[in-house]
Amino acid sequence: MNIWRIGTRDSALALWQAEWVRDRLEGVYPEQEFVLVPVKTKGDKILDVPLAKIGDKGLFTKELEAALLRGEIDLAVHSLKDLPTVLPDGLVIAAYCAREEARDVFLGRGGAGLRDLPWGAIIGTSSLRRKAQLRYFRPDLRFSDLRGNLQTRWRKLEESEMAGIVLAAAGVKRLGWEERITEVIPEEIVLPAVGQGSIAVEIAASRRDMKEKLNRLNHRETEQAVVAERALMRRLEGGCQVPIGALARLEADKIRLKAMVASLDGTRILRAQTYGDNPATVGLEAAERLLGQGAGEILAALK
Repeated sequence: MNIWRIGTRDSALALWQAEWVRDRLEGVYPEQEFVLVPVKTKGDKILDVPLAKIGDKGLFTKELEAALLRGEIDLAVHSLKDLPTVLPDGLVIAAYCAREEARDVFLGRGGAGLRDLPWGAIIGTSSLRRKAQLRYFRPDLRFSDLRGNLQTRWRKLEESEMAGIVLAAAGVKRLGWEERITEVIPEEIVLPAVGQGSIAVEIAASRRDMKEKLNRLNHRETEQAVVAERALMRRLEGGCQVPIGALARLEADKIRLKAMVASLDGTRILRAQTYGDNPATVGLEAAERLLGQGAGEILAALK
């Protein structure tokens, strides 16, 4: 029997996502055998440094992509938000899986919401995007860098003086932690990361047979939304560790995209909203509007 080797990070959430993909493939191709191949990435190994200071795109994807190019695995399963907008030569995204809740959530100690926190409360997150938007919302908040898998982050909350932590809703829900969510953070306060909530399946471009088979996992509505978001990110030349947020949705077969770029200190947030038929065009138009407001200067300062 032909075996398909599915590459994945080795965290609990990444394994859940890879198993989710495997289970759906088994349902479509019961005669096929699938084997998970866990890989530890650079981002998984360096846990004592904020991601933004490591300064490397593809922190959670490079090792998997190298394994794809060497033919050691047949497909790689990623959180789409971790996948750079420019892929290595010879690789393509074969499927954008149906998106889970895209927004961020707050897990507050004692059930407190963001508005209820005392002055100067400490929030756990290493994300520049989250910090910048939350500083704009509440300049009094303080932040503690938080790395590691979701279980580690929850343990750090319990063992610290943090008032709560901010995580992607999708990961929290996929691990069955809904009861720990204090608040789904409104997109008016925090826009999510580009592609957040979607699982991407990446393969070698030469594997056209596999691309056709994996198309059964592709979710058209999700694809159109995240293609718009990734077009925005590509034009702004941003990565997952910059204060850029975006969320696209389909409305009557058209795409509405909300996007923002923020200064690190949270004193300035630029916003744009675009609407249209073509995902890439919608994303590029939003990027141009943000650049016209001065987003280039904000992003250049980060470098």
